Amino acid sequence: MQSKIIEIKNKAIEEISEVKTKEEIFDLEKKYLGRNSEFNQILKNLKNLSEEEKKEIGKSANLAKKEIEDNLKKYERIISESNFDFQSEKIDITIPGKRKKRGHLNILSQVRNEIEDIFTGMGFEVADGPEVETEHYNFDALNIPKDHPARDEWDTFWIKPEEKLDHMLLRTHTSPVQIRYMEKNEPPFRIISPGKCFRREATDSTHEHTFYQFEALVVGEDVSVANFKYIGEQFFSKFFNKDIKVRLRPSFFPFVEPGFEFDISCLMCSGKGCRACKNNGWLELGGAGMVNQNVFVASGYPRNKYQGFAWGFGLERLAMMKYKISDIRLFHSGDLRFIKQF
Repeated sequence: MQSKIIEIKNKAIEEISEVKTKEEIFDLEKKYLGRNSEFNQILKNLKNLSEEEKKEIGKSANLAKKEIEDNLKKYERIISESNFDFQSEKIDITIPGKRKKRGHLNILSQVRNEIEDIFTGMGFEVADGPEVETEHYNFDALNIPKDHPARDEWDTFWIKPEEKLDHMLLRTHTSPVQIRYMEKNEPPFRIISPGKCFRREATDSTHEHTFYQFEALVVGEDVSVANFKYIGEQFFSKFFNKDIKVRLRPSFFPFVEPGFEFDISCLMCSGKGCRACKNNGWLELGGAGMVNQNVFVASGYPRNKYQGFAWGFGLERLAMMKYKISDIRLFHSGDLRFIKQF
C-alpha cells in the first residue's frame, strides 16, 4: 500500500506538470483527490489495518495528499499569471483620483442650524408650528383684525374654507408660532421660531413667494429694549464672526409697540460708509419691537403684567449677506452649480 501511494503521487505530479488550462487542473484534482479517486479509496481502507500500519500508511498518505495539493495550487497560479492581461489591468498612479460624490445640507439648512446653535447657546428654546394656519393665529391674535390696513402688507395664500372652520391660509410669517407657544407656557421664556413662510407676491432678485424666516421672542416681567439690543448685537456678531453694532429706528408693526426698524453696521466697511451700504454705514435687516399688550391678552395673559420683545428676519437675507449671494431665487432653483458651492 505504501508503494501504491507513492505511485499515485508521482503519476499525479507528472500529469499536473503538463496542464495548460484551469479546467485541466480541476479535472486532475477530481481524479486524484475526489470522493471516488483511487487515493481516497486507500484512505477508506485504513480502518482494516493494524494500529501500527494505520499510523505509518496514514502519515504517508497525508504527506502525499499535501504534495499533490501544493502542485495543483502552484500550476493554477502559473496558468493564471500567464493568462493575465497586464495591459488592460495596469494602473497609472500619476492620474488624479476621482472624488466620490457626497451629499450635504442645503445652504439654508446650514444657516438655520447655525442660527439655532447660537440662540440655544444663549438659553433660547426652538419652537415650531404648522405651516397651514388659521386666520386667528396668523392675523387676529397678532393685533391685525379683519379689514385692518396692515393686512395689505401680507399677500396671503388663502385656502378654500370649509363649513364651521376658521379661514385657513399658508402662514405669511412665523409669528403664529409665538401665539401658540404663549397659550401653553407661562413667562419667563426665550424662544426662536424658524420655519417656512408663503406670500403671494412677484418674484425677483430680492423677493420669493416661498421663503424662510426666524423670529425671536423674549417675555418676562422686566424685559426691556436694552435686553433686546444686547441680544441682537451678540447674535449678529457671532453669526458674521465680527463685531456688529445695532441701530433701532422708529417704525410701525401692529403686533409691537413701540416698533423699530432693525439695522446693523455694514459688514463691508464696519460702519465707515461704502457702496454696499450707500455710504451711510448701516444695513437694514427687518422689523422688531416690544410686544403689544393686545397680543399678550389674545394669548391668555393679563394685560400689563408681562412685557417682552420680538423680531423677525429672513434666513435667505442673512445667507445672502454672509455669503455674498446676489439673487434670492438661487436658493430654490435646484441648480447644482449653486448648491455645491456651500
